[in-house]
Amino acid sequence: MKIGILGAGTWGTALAALLVRNGHDVTLWSAIPEEIDTLRETKAHRNLPGATLPDELKYTKSIAEACDSPLIIYVVPSEFIRATARAAAPYVKDGAVLVSAAKGIEPKSLKTMTEIIDDEMKNSGISYTLAALSGPTHAEEVALGQPTSIVAASENDEAALMIAKIFSNSCMRVYTNTDVMGVEIAGALKNIIAIASGINRGMGFGDNAQAMLITRGVAEITRMGLALGCKRRTFMGLAGIGDLIVTCTSRHSRNNRCGELIGKGKTYEEAKAEIGMVVEGYHALEAAMELSRKLEVEMPITEAVYRVIKEGESVKDAMISLMNRNIKSELDG
Repeated sequence: MKIGILGAGTWGTALAALLVRNGHDVTLWSAIPEEIDTLRETKAHRNLPGATLPDELKYTKSIAEACDSPLIIYVVPSEFIRATARAAAPYVKDGAVLVSAAKGIEPKSLKTMTEIIDDEMKNSGISYTLAALSGPTHAEEVALGQPTSIVAASENDEAALMIAKIFSNSCMRVYTNTDVMGVEIAGALKNIIAIASGINRGMGFGDNAQAMLITRGVAEITRMGLALGCKRRTFMGLAGIGDLIVTCTSRHSRNNRCGELIGKGKTYEEAKAEIGMVVEGYHALEAAMELSRKLEVEMPITEAVYRVIKEGESVKDAMISLMNRNIKSELDG
């Protein structure tokens, strides 16, 4: 299939390489011309060590060229998804399948990535199908062909199955799901829990505390998902607990690394500068807290991370407040 990928960061580039190796005709676009020049010349991405990009992969600086495809994958950071969707909209072909591989929630609108794409497409006068792609898939490992699994979510069963077949190979197993909102909410909120997990490590705490944060993180993400009408089983699957585990534990996780640096005493701005890449959990914080207030969903870990990063509370005080909360049943709800 002819496929356009919008976004040439680590994840977009890793997906492009995987799809080319699966035999597809892939064009990779970036809003940064120098990024395209470097990828074309070096056949490598500076943040994907050890990975060589296939010779057959095509590169373009023209979003119109990338959108001349029946399948378009949006892989820009969440803060740029609306601008990218707006720029792409005039060039999307009738009947195209539009897949978000980005993870986040827009702060003011509280919309997920597919909802933003839909916003920018709904007045186009053409038909299109929306889908989301999410799971425990660090780009560094996918680019090297290491085994993992991912979820292709769409309300259109045929589209989800088509996406699954396109991505599937001996290193990538793909499951389908119709709960698009659940898959996207899980993907956005797990980044915040990963920051908390990193803070835990940076403070010198151990595996017990990390397991606690991951487990209770699943609980609060699920509570939010259910309040939004999502399916509970989504949060027990690859896009939920699977992605949460890898983001909270992996050396590749920017969110985890950011939290670790904060736990060691750095500010968020200092941590971000040291990492040198987008930390999606930070961008999800405002929206997560607004949803928590709006839907009256208790999210104590998310709130603690918010107070540390946005309000300057000490990590020690935030941890103490979490540990001293009122006793509750694990079976509530």
